[in-house]
Amino acid sequence: MSKIRVAVPTKGKRGLEDIVSEVFGRTKYFTLVDLEDGYIERVEVLENPHAKYKHGTGPLVVKMLADHGVNIVLAKEVGPGASTLLEHNKIDLLKLEAGPSVSEVLRLVVEKFK
Repeated sequence: MSKIRVAVPTKGKRGLEDIVSEVFGRTKYFTLVDLEDGYIERVEVLENPHAKYKHGTGPLVVKMLADHGVNIVLAKEVGPGASTLLEHNKIDLLKLEAGPSVSEVLRLVVEKFK
């Protein structure tokens, strides 16, 4: 595992302690985590400026995450447009259940990419 940037839709701004959101495109925040060789190097919370849009939020969010250098998205559900754009931008998607903390779900990434 080299250096990767993971994005997790979250309910708030508490970083690793925050809870994974049920929604992707309309989540209020994304917690971005830089991992290098399985270790957390940096944590950043990014506000989603598209959260209140009625339609088309998924593709806008994917562009925002791609612009921030994200390699992997951990999310419960991602719409078809966003899924296609994640693939196009070479961003891996790992589906998971909402509810656990960011630190808990990061273990999935570390295990998958060891």
